[in-house]
Amino acid sequence: MSSGTPKSKEIKRLTTPLTIKDFKAYDSEGNLLKCSETLSDVRFIVEPKQSILNDNEILQYAPESKSASQIRLKRGFGGIKDVLLVYESLPWILGLYYVVLISIAIPITYSKNIFGMFLILVLIILPLLYLFYIFNLKKYAKYTVKKQVEEPKKVETPVQATAAEESSGLESLKRYEKEITNLNVLFNVREEVVRELIEKRFEPPQITYDKFISSIDHCHKLFYVQSDAAQNIINLAAEDTPRVQEEIKEKIDAMKKIINQIEDLTNELVINISSSNESTDEVKNLLDDMEDLIESVKDY
Repeated sequence: MSSGTPKSKEIKRLTTPLTIKDFKAYDSEGNLLKCSETLSDVRFIVEPKQSILNDNEILQYAPESKSASQIRLKRGFGGIKDVLLVYESLPWILGLYYVVLISIAIPITYSKNIFGMFLILVLIILPLLYLFYIFNLKKYAKYTVKKQVEEPKKVETPVQATAAEESSGLESLKRYEKEITNLNVLFNVREEVVRELIEKRFEPPQITYDKFISSIDHCHKLFYVQSDAAQNIINLAAEDTPRVQEEIKEKIDAMKKIINQIEDLTNELVINISSSNESTDEVKNLLDDMEDLIESVKDY
């Protein structure tokens, strides 16, 4: 199961549920994850590897990561939560700083040392000024605006590629292509994960194993029927009408339903494998739901 591009492998790693063992968390590749702590949250986060995914893909597949917080802040729509995640150790450093400062300030205050008291006051104010600078969200947005000035140069180069794209399909419908491509990548990742989990939980040639794999095969076939149909509408439609857009959206909705069902099954299998309870009722119920979904999608 090691086949696939570096990007699909990385997306799989980011979207696969974590393995918890002995109060430690591991990603799908067995890497130990660091516990991330903020003032209001304690969690394990899978950070994306560098130079594999672009910013938009990081926001989509690892929205809770520190990298995603940095991107949101640079694009100007990050919040205080993102700042706290980027500077996650800051609250603890400040806490220690002020504890030490207070322990020094008490004897200086009692001794009525004017210079010492003035120095303590300065040391109290300096971190507050730094915090004001850190939590000023506007400074992150300004940083990105300067960088975006250079981007128009990119428009000049892909002349031939753009001409080739315009020759196939309406430009107004091209906006759906990226969403379909992302769904294809996500489905491939989810399908590979769920097949691995089925093999772990139900060893072949059990009847249950065959039944699960058969359902996943059906989902695979139906998913790409919807994907190809949506792509054909985009490429072959003579004009952009509400009816055409409705057909594309229906195909995309069907693709999302299949992915969501596989995600539910993946999560249930992870729980079932990790649990000492051998009951498979919930998993079998999900299998029935998948079969119902397959029947309903056939009607599209």
